[in-house]
Amino acid sequence: MVDMDKLVVLVNSFGSALVSVSGELGVSVNLNKSQVTQGVKVHNVCAAALIGIVGGGIQGTAIVMLDKNSFVAVINAMSGGMINPSVDDAMSMSVIGELSNMVSGRALIQSSIPGIDVTPPQLIAGDNIRNVPNQAPGIRCFTLPFTIQNSDTMLYLVLSFHIGK
Repeated sequence: MVDMDKLVVLVNSFGSALVSVSGELGVSVNLNKSQVTQGVKVHNVCAAALIGIVGGGIQGTAIVMLDKNSFVAVINAMSGGMINPSVDDAMSMSVIGELSNMVSGRALIQSSIPGIDVTPPQLIAGDNIRNVPNQAPGIRCFTLPFTIQNSDTMLYLVLSFHIGK
């Protein structure tokens, strides 16, 4: 459960962390502010890394979801071109897991909410991956869509939190 003030801080911290971490890795991403939405709205995703967020009164998930072109761009940038981007390759997928770890760590530092911890990433690959949000009362999901600079390549950050009393 999370109160609304913490929710706002976490959503903003995760979005900001994705922009800053990606930029430091050589992948400049821009948040499509007009397309930020409650719920889950992703398209053509081939790889994802899910992190659980727990503690400090928080219970939720953060999922970095990539289309094929953003997957290739991230793998090439993070490996310096040393890893052949393939969703069937464990090394390529571990790079996506590391990106989600770096983003989560940065977001938790920025949020300054004590007692929060994250789980190791769960890696998911396949054609047209979808995230089916939990429809239970008190669950809030947000999709933050990003484009990689100078392209129409999409990278999504999907955040889901249990809120309530």
